[in-house]
Amino acid sequence: MAAMSERSVEAPQYPVQERVEVRPDRTALLIIDMQNDFCDPKGSLFVEEAPRTIPRIAALLERARKSSMPVFYTQDWHGKDDPEFAIWGEHARAGTWGAEIVSALAPAPGERVIQKARYDGFYGTSLDHELRVLGAESLIICGTVANICVHYTAASAALRWYEVIIPTDGISALSSFEKEATLHQVAGLFRGVITHAEGIEIVR
Repeated sequence: MAAMSERSVEAPQYPVQERVEVRPDRTALLIIDMQNDFCDPKGSLFVEEAPRTIPRIAALLERARKSSMPVFYTQDWHGKDDPEFAIWGEHARAGTWGAEIVSALAPAPGERVIQKARYDGFYGTSLDHELRVLGAESLIICGTVANICVHYTAASAALRWYEVIIPTDGISALSSFEKEATLHQVAGLFRGVITHAEGIEIVR
């Protein structure tokens, strides 16, 4: 059995914008994997911080809907004996309670749910095509888990030249280190915008 290494590291600084203006006709809200298995204490991969983000995400969702901004959800969705279970154990099994999006953020009619088998919301899905059809240029990305599905979806978006906007209070991780590492990567490597949910202003 390998020994575990413990060390202390200082979190690098990154800019946090107090106010970010977005246009609803050029922006989409992406809600990543806010499912029972991750957001409910009874879930198989519960992220303790995730429930605290729900009110922030719900407020963003309400404003997006009022402005007619497109809303997309990703939904982790695994079949029996999915290879990913060897890494994390069984989770988000297709058709189960654990795979359902939490009721507080339930999709409204017309909002797209993108079911995905891996961390990246673009991998093997129609997400990029659907965003292009709508004319989206900027993506507000929130949800869980910060350094896994949020990170890889944000990275994939940036590699496709979408502007990535992440509200720090709208994402959750299994540890503060992993959350801070994600935000540093998004701000630096992807030139993404880091802000707070209330700092996102939808303008026409």
